[in-house]
Amino acid sequence: MHIHILGICGTFMGGVAALAREAGHRVTGCDSGVYPPMSDQLRALGIELIEGFSTDQLALRPDIFVVGNVVSRARLPDGTPKFPLMEAILDAGAPYTSGPQWLAEHVLQGRHVLAVAGTHGKTTTTSMLAWILERAGLAPGFLVGGVPLDFGVSARLGAKESFVIEADEYDTAFFDKRSKFVHYRPRTAILNNLEFDHADIFDDLPAIERQFHHLVRTVPSTGRVVVNATEASLQRVLGQGCWSEVSGFGEGSAGMAAEWQAHGGHDAFDILRHGTQVGRVAWELSGLHNQMNALAAIAAAEHVGVSPALAATALGSFRNVRRRMELRGTVAVAGGQVTVYDDFAHHPTAIRTTLDGLRRKLDGEDRQQDRILAVFEPRSNTMKLGAMAAQLPWSLAAADLSFCHAAGLDWDAAAALVPLGARAVVIDGIASLVAQVSAVARAGDHIVCMSNGGFGGVHDKLLTALA
Repeated sequence: MHIHILGICGTFMGGVAALAREAGHRVTGCDSGVYPPMSDQLRALGIELIEGFSTDQLALRPDIFVVGNVVSRARLPDGTPKFPLMEAILDAGAPYTSGPQWLAEHVLQGRHVLAVAGTHGKTTTTSMLAWILERAGLAPGFLVGGVPLDFGVSARLGAKESFVIEADEYDTAFFDKRSKFVHYRPRTAILNNLEFDHADIFDDLPAIERQFHHLVRTVPSTGRVVVNATEASLQRVLGQGCWSEVSGFGEGSAGMAAEWQAHGGHDAFDILRHGTQVGRVAWELSGLHNQMNALAAIAAAEHVGVSPALAATALGSFRNVRRRMELRGTVAVAGGQVTVYDDFAHHPTAIRTTLDGLRRKLDGEDRQQDRILAVFEPRSNTMKLGAMAAQLPWSLAAADLSFCHAAGLDWDAAAALVPLGARAVVIDGIASLVAQVSAVARAGDHIVCMSNGGFGGVHDKLLTALA
């Protein structure tokens, strides 16, 4: 089969391309601004990439066009289509489908799918679960919205039995406004957490809860729904109906019994099931959020026969995911060193849990004097709309200093950060941001750069300026 993918350089569609190529299909694709690292990965697989969405690609005559959700019927100010290839496909009556639907029909069918859904922690938890199954000898297939350091790739077919997938609630395509995860039909589903996000496509939290319930409806009666028992929003989802085994994790404060709990510090803790110790995790990760991610992954892995003790041991060697508190470098300065991290956090809750996890880790190492410098940009569609601007001071509470890159925003970031006083600075340009951060940095500082984009290469620029 020859498939031609529109929007191929996105993380998800690039993963679909890699899986299709591994399965023996001929794969070509196009995107605007064909960009690395995905473009480099795809070319290395022998996938031909085309810049832009020109109509002449119709002449490739693939068996099917696979359309990413970046593609729309939008028009430019002069009235011409933003995606002329899509218009040509429609006019010609050529066959097309969405990425999630193609994946469901050609990769996931007949396999035990383990899907990881939630507002936060999807990529990390998916990677944890895939690693647990790998260490248990199950050789799982997987598709992750990032690059797990333990595998070095974001997707692979694996053995035929199990497939672990990051289950995104974002919409499928311009012609299918259901969440992507509705297509995956998992036998094991993790509902990690649920907050309001994606203000560009969802009106409110109940609208997202409804999509999560669509996912719950697809899990068979012999399946398992692994649920964060501390989240009232997820209790509302289950309250709409659930026909599968439910396995809760956390402290159970939302009125649901928590079968799986953790006891101990964030870097070393016991796994309890129904109050009995069944495993112990000792790792380098920080934060309560990662402890919760671990509980979810262990509970899901148990559903495919992996013992909690083996799963906990596997997590001891888990090396996390690129851009999840990834150490980008250290620079020696007078009296010590400055450390620079890269993190994908962009939702206020993710920013808060990332910084709080680092603060707790430093305090646990008796390094209370070390400062945290948060360098972030409100880049996600939700943050660009200003829907969560009021939560920014709360999200940055653990930082000693915060630097906001506010270029291109239609709302007043400085006004939103007023509660932080002199602890927060708003800057419009990357060069100015680097200059101001490097000017105040001192020995013992931890600079955490947070964005869901490339952030103008700020990490390397900071390391260079500090050196």
